[in-house]
Amino acid sequence: MTQRLPPRESLTVEFKSDLKKLPDRELIEALVCLANAEGGELWLGVEDDSTPTGLHAEHRLLEGLAGMVAARTSPALNVQAEAVEAAGVTVARIRVPKAQGEVATTNGVYLRRRLKHDGTPECVAMLPHERASRASSFGLIDVSAQPVAGATLADLDPLERERLRQAVQQYGGDRVLLELDDEALDGALLLTARQPDGSRVPTLTGLLLVGRETSLRQLVPTHEFAFQVLAQQAVRFNEFRRFPLLKALDWLETNFRPYNPEEELQVGLFRVPVPKVDMGAFREAVANALVHRDYHGRGAVHVRLEDDALVVSNPGGLVDGVTLANLLVTEPRPRNPALADAMKRIGVVERSGRGVDKIFRGMLKFGRPAPDYSYTTAQSVVLRLPTDEADLEFRRLVVEHERTTNAELPIDSLIALATLRELKRLSADALAERIQRDVTSAKRTLEALTEAGMVEAHGATRGRSYTLSASLYQAVGNKAAYTRQAGFSPIQHEQMVLSYVQQHGQIKRAEVMDLCRLTEDQAWQLIKRLVSAEKLVKHGERRWSFYTLPGDD
Repeated sequence: MTQRLPPRESLTVEFKSDLKKLPDRELIEALVCLANAEGGELWLGVEDDSTPTGLHAEHRLLEGLAGMVAARTSPALNVQAEAVEAAGVTVARIRVPKAQGEVATTNGVYLRRRLKHDGTPECVAMLPHERASRASSFGLIDVSAQPVAGATLADLDPLERERLRQAVQQYGGDRVLLELDDEALDGALLLTARQPDGSRVPTLTGLLLVGRETSLRQLVPTHEFAFQVLAQQAVRFNEFRRFPLLKALDWLETNFRPYNPEEELQVGLFRVPVPKVDMGAFREAVANALVHRDYHGRGAVHVRLEDDALVVSNPGGLVDGVTLANLLVTEPRPRNPALADAMKRIGVVERSGRGVDKIFRGMLKFGRPAPDYSYTTAQSVVLRLPTDEADLEFRRLVVEHERTTNAELPIDSLIALATLRELKRLSADALAERIQRDVTSAKRTLEALTEAGMVEAHGATRGRSYTLSASLYQAVGNKAAYTRQAGFSPIQHEQMVLSYVQQHGQIKRAEVMDLCRLTEDQAWQLIKRLVSAEKLVKHGERRWSFYTLPGDD
């Protein structure tokens, strides 16, 4: 088969010349290198500048290549090789899957592919901490439950233990923890691990939660966080710390509050605070960054207040199986399970593991844009919380609805309302993409909002679309916007179509869609009614169809 080659090498594309027969060792190492990154393709018989020069005679029979690769890698790497014609010569495309863990050559060589500062790829040795980091991102090991070399019980701070107990009370955590002595508490939260000789040694979780600051500096040198305030590129606050995590959260919250002004909204007899950043979302975002960061690599957790957003970032990308496309619905997959579980039991983070929902709720209930994870890379998770002006009337409506029903609006409903505020009109298909669920779930959400009087449905079931209800537009003093979005009645649609045909002689379905702002199915139903009522006459078939008034043939 003839194939166009990729234009250049990348993280997932490798070119290897085969003019002098590429040694098997180099080929195996290049395949291992790809597998320990994101997988990809190795093109054998192609020069570094993407010029195809062909396979060596000894490589033209590709049937045994996959077996050779499997025999010389551990665990066995399963590749697929096929011959491809390019510019008149035969080259081989070898597809390499992403290793679910780590893979080495049988000579014990561990390599990984990475991008250099100029964007070109290279293969480098996988160092021990990088291997451990990769294993933890796949959930193969829990580094937070492991004893820390060189640590003793003297590295744990009694004052931080007391802070932990106070945090359980403050955040409504597992009150059983308050009844335990220090040793039992250590066991319950995996703050220490029992050694074969019966002694106890602090784990990474123990040091991060109740360790002395001096011990953290020495024994967990990768732990660091920063709070920064930037105003029009000027730095107003910029401090780095290495506190234990509960003290870190207190310190960050205390320093953030002066930069987080509140206004009040009167709803009936109640005053509802409207902060610049919802403190529940702030706490969840910061705690998630500290809990789920990669503690194998250097780099600080950054909490940065910019002119238009609060930005929280942490070293280490999303763990395997979690993507931007399933962030709202995937099962929790913590990089550091023991640490995450301890923070849940203390009550600092969402007990259900659905902290992302809490962050979304903290933004959307004030009529602000949704949290933005789009700056996330393989090396870091970046969360932006826009600090746009709150929509006070929208907030009032949400509060009134939740007080009437005595229940919070589901997160999918908040996303639907926020999307309708942005796009004005919405289909179930479009909402399904926003809430990362199937169309049936999206329809249920929209129909529930319709029954609640917050949304109105337009059109037939198949081509149904939705807008915010007249009552919502009326509540925010924008009746004209409702009329624009709700559109015209079916009778008005018929008159518009007939008037168009009188003026132009004929009309096509695409023109009906554009004229009346209807979906394809809605336009078809309108035309069908007019033809059945003998107000229009059809000419032609399928996409060549057009319609005229009777007697205009």
